Amino acid sequence: MAFTLDEQLANDTTPVGDLPLSTVLLMNDSRFAWAILVPRREGLVELHDMSETDRNRLISESVEVSCALQKLTAASKMNIATLGNLVRQLHVHVIARKSDDEAWPRPVWGVGTPAPYARGQARACADALKAALGV
Repeated sequence: MAFTLDEQLANDTTPVGDLPLSTVLLMNDSRFAWAILVPRREGLVELHDMSETDRNRLISESVEVSCALQKLTAASKMNIATLGNLVRQLHVHVIARKSDDEAWPRPVWGVGTPAPYARGQARACADALKAALGV
């Protein structure tokens, strides 16, 4: 069975690039620097569905993306989470937070109205993250 990216994730993001295990995406909400990692393994829903090797790799890649986003944004706090209530496919959110962002100090989910990037801005942000990750 081949890996297929969930349609909702594909529609809500801009591709950044591929790490050894995960596809990295940029969430289309300009209020937050928000990356999503999706392990390229078919049928994953929970972390415990992964092999220990892949699980450790996913954590390492989450840290790698977190460090890159923090460096790019000078964020004061990095949020890393797996939820999957709306999209069952296993994915990890990595969100750069600042004390003056719209949702601070609450989680970003369900706060305000998403603000899609202006034309070309998402691609520029994705390219900056891609360069920071070296992918």
